[in-house]
Amino acid sequence: MTLTLVYLCLFAFMAGFIDSIVGGGGLIQMPAMLLLLKGQAPDPTIIGTGKLASMAGTSVAFGRYARQVDIPWRAAGTAAVVAGVFSFLGARALSLMPPELIRPLVLGLLVVIAIYTFWRKDFGSIHAPRLTDRKEVYFGVLVGVVLGFYDGFFGPGTGSFLLFAFVGLFGYDFLTGSASAKLVNVATNLASVAYFAFTDQLLYHVALPMAAANMAGSALGARVALKKGTGFVRVFFLIVVGAIILKLGWATFGE
Repeated sequence: MTLTLVYLCLFAFMAGFIDSIVGGGGLIQMPAMLLLLKGQAPDPTIIGTGKLASMAGTSVAFGRYARQVDIPWRAAGTAAVVAGVFSFLGARALSLMPPELIRPLVLGLLVVIAIYTFWRKDFGSIHAPRLTDRKEVYFGVLVGVVLGFYDGFFGPGTGSFLLFAFVGLFGYDFLTGSASAKLVNVATNLASVAYFAFTDQLLYHVALPMAAANMAGSALGARVALKKGTGFVRVFFLIVVGAIILKLGWATFGE
């Protein structure tokens, strides 16, 4: 188990690094956990353990952004509160419908997002909020409901969807959008972890070392993003979305 835990911590570090910049770290961490811990625990327990590690890393990344980026608390805070509630509901609904049914829809949305972001060279390069205060709250609720439920129910690409929403809908630049996405992700992870803890589906001896590794990767990733700026985050966003498209495409049509 010791060597397995070392490998898991390495994957957690890489996941934290990527997730702190544009989201999508779960595509690295969760498959590694399901593979390396196969036969040692039920899948829901492995998923809950991974959520705890991710929550620690996301919290560190958000703290780093919050110190240097002006967080739009009205929009991001509203989305975070609502997303936390609906993430819990999404986790509960997971047993009622197989996630495979929504893979093609998610895949199509990601392709559209990638094409739009690539086509609009100035997308996310300028921070120009386009909504009134009241509309920011309304849209924050909408983002929280849709993506909070999605994260609890299915999950892959949630961070990237959140980043695109804050940039595309609210008019934020990529750094502000990434910081806002981290706040919402902390809420959704917290809700999921609460559910898994309540149902006693956490491996703390695995989650805590992975959480430390994820936190280290997240701190480094956030530092790199803040140093490199919005252009770097945009390119990284396209790379990660492309990887998510390939993974979901294979899961949907290749297997």
